[in-house]
Amino acid sequence: MAHATVVILEMRWIMLNFNKSQGLGNDFIIIDNRDGYFSDLGALAQKLCPRAISVGADTLLVIENSETCALKMRTINADGSEAQMCGNGIRCFAKYAYERGLVSTDKFSIETKAGIITPKLNISNGLIESVTIDMGAPLFERSAVPMKGDGRFIDGELVADGKSYVASSIFMSIPHTIVFADDPYAIDIASVGPAIERHKLYPEGTNVNFVKIIDRNTMQSRPWERGCGATLACGTGACAAAVVGFVTGRTERNVEVKMALGSLFIDYRTDGRVYMTGPAVSVYDGKIDI
Repeated sequence: MAHATVVILEMRWIMLNFNKSQGLGNDFIIIDNRDGYFSDLGALAQKLCPRAISVGADTLLVIENSETCALKMRTINADGSEAQMCGNGIRCFAKYAYERGLVSTDKFSIETKAGIITPKLNISNGLIESVTIDMGAPLFERSAVPMKGDGRFIDGELVADGKSYVASSIFMSIPHTIVFADDPYAIDIASVGPAIERHKLYPEGTNVNFVKIIDRNTMQSRPWERGCGATLACGTGACAAAVVGFVTGRTERNVEVKMALGSLFIDYRTDGRVYMTGPAVSVYDGKIDI
């Protein structure tokens, strides 16, 4: 595999090779930085992620070497901040790594800031139909989210943007706050989303998921992602919604989470681990001068 960059014109500018991928419309730029060429990944994401004037994406995913796993994934939000992990992103990352020959097996380990994540590629007739991710176990204590206060925050009152909401916050690879609503798309997400994301109770911010229960095995989720804003889908958010749905008695352990462009299938197993299955699509490969 070629390195991520080619230096030309005496270092005045470089040509960056990248891949554009998406999972249910949550889109990503993937670059190979195993040679360590890029050190300021936040600045790079701020150059690449703006729409209309650059490649455009919710998140920059960076391939790095790992001493403990097959590969390491860095997750850099559009605003330049670094997240622990991304559920839709890691499916795209895993598909890319397999198809480009960076790994040779359909199950392997990826190092992330949220810990070691293990994807399983579901292959039929040589094509990757979907990817199943062992997302690990959710954490419920406020200190783990992190969230100010003691104990757990499940179906508690959260006042934001001048209104009171029934909300729950857990750590599911990254901080997530679930707000159940009769109609997630009736909420002014551009106002309420950032008000909860940056609420004083969350010292590191939180993702927000507005969720409607359809039946005991189906829900609809509309995400607002920390550092990205409104997105078409959120994988870790779907997992968090499924977990909160079960622990509050609203749903069963196996849930289809519908989002704007499709569904993720979440299995919250009796051993406490969460498995997510969904699509990953490589849109195109490209080059950009930076």
